Amino acid sequence: MRIDVFCRVVDNFGDAGVTWRLARQLAQEHGARVTLRIDMPQALDRIAPPSAREGVAIERLEERTPEPLPDLIVEGFGCGLPARYLDAMAASAKPPLWINLEYLSAEPWIDTVHGLPSPQPRLPLVRHFYFPGFTPATGGLLRERDLLAERERARPAGRRASRVADSLVATAARGGVDTASVRVVSLFCYANAALPALLDAWVEGDSPLLCIVPEGVATASFDAWLEGAVPHAGQTFTRGALTLATVPFVSQDEYDRLLWACDFNFVRGEDSFLRAQWGARPFAWHAYPQAGDAHRVKVEAFLDRYLAGADDTVAAAARRFHRAWNDSDPRAVVPAWCSVVAAADALAAHNRRWCDRLAALPDLATSLLEFSALRL
Repeated sequence: MRIDVFCRVVDNFGDAGVTWRLARQLAQEHGARVTLRIDMPQALDRIAPPSAREGVAIERLEERTPEPLPDLIVEGFGCGLPARYLDAMAASAKPPLWINLEYLSAEPWIDTVHGLPSPQPRLPLVRHFYFPGFTPATGGLLRERDLLAERERARPAGRRASRVADSLVATAARGGVDTASVRVVSLFCYANAALPALLDAWVEGDSPLLCIVPEGVATASFDAWLEGAVPHAGQTFTRGALTLATVPFVSQDEYDRLLWACDFNFVRGEDSFLRAQWGARPFAWHAYPQAGDAHRVKVEAFLDRYLAGADDTVAAAARRFHRAWNDSDPRAVVPAWCSVVAAADALAAHNRRWCDRLAALPDLATSLLEFSALRL
C-alpha cells in the first residue's frame, strides 16, 4: 500500500511527532510505502534524525503531487491538503481513501463520531474522521509492536535505562546530591503560573529532587524564578533540595527511555501525554490551554476514564493535582503535589494496570489499515 501522511507543524513539534510515529510504524511494521509530507521538514531533525528515517520518504507538503496518487491519504489534524492535490484526487478515476486523523480525546462523544464520512464542500470527494481514543469504539492509540517489551527489558536498569537521566544523576552526585534518595522528575509543560510555587516547594523539600527540563520549556516562568539565570542546555542549577538540569531536545526513542527512567513525568499536549501512559510511571498531563477553558473538559474526561476503578486515595491525589496544575493555581499545587508524593507507590501500581488495559486494545496503525481495507 502507498500512503501519504500530511502534517503542518503547529506547536513545538507535537503534530510532527504524532504523524512521524504513525508514518514510521506504517512503513516498518506493515510494509507500506509511506511519504510524510510536512511543511517544516527541519522539525524532524530534533525528534527523528536522518539515521532513524528508514522506510519513510520525507517531502515538503506543497512540493509536488505524486503520479500515480497513493492508495491512502492521512491528513494530520485537519491540516489541509494543497488545492492542486485535491484537484488531482477529484480527477482520478479511483480517488485515494482520505482520512483525517483527529486529536486524541477521552470525551464520550468521540465514540459516536469515529469513522463518520464528511463530503468535501468544493469537490466530489469524501474524507473520514478518524479519532484516536481510549475505548474499543475509537481508532485506538499509537503503540509500536515492541514498545512495551522494550520498556520491560529496560526496567531492571532503572535510571540507567536513559543515558540522559543516568548522566544527570551522576552529575548531581558529584555535586553532593544523595542519589539514593533523589526523586527524578521530567518536566515538559506549557507556561504555568503554578510552576514557581512548585519549584519553591521542591527547594524546601525534605528529600533531594532532580528536575530535568527540555531546553525552551516554560522559559518565562523559569526566567522569572531564577532572575535570568536559567541554565543553558547541559548545565545544572541547585537551590536547596532542588537541582534543575536543562537538556537539549532528544530523539523520540530517547525521550521514551527518559520517561521510563523518571519517578514522575510532567507531560503536555498529545504525543508526550500518550508516551507517559505507555511508560506506566506516575505522570501529570498539562492539556493545551484553550479559549473558554475548553481544555478543562478534556482533562476531566480523561481523569474519569483513567481513574475508573482506582483506589480512592490514588484517584483523589491524581485528580487533585491534575486540576491544580491545569488551573495554574499556585495555592493549590503544593498541597496537591504532597498528596501525589504520599500516594506515589499506589499511583505507580495503578498506572501499570491502566497501561495494561490500554495495551489490550488494538493499536492505531493496525486499526487504521483495517478501517481502510474495508473501504478501498
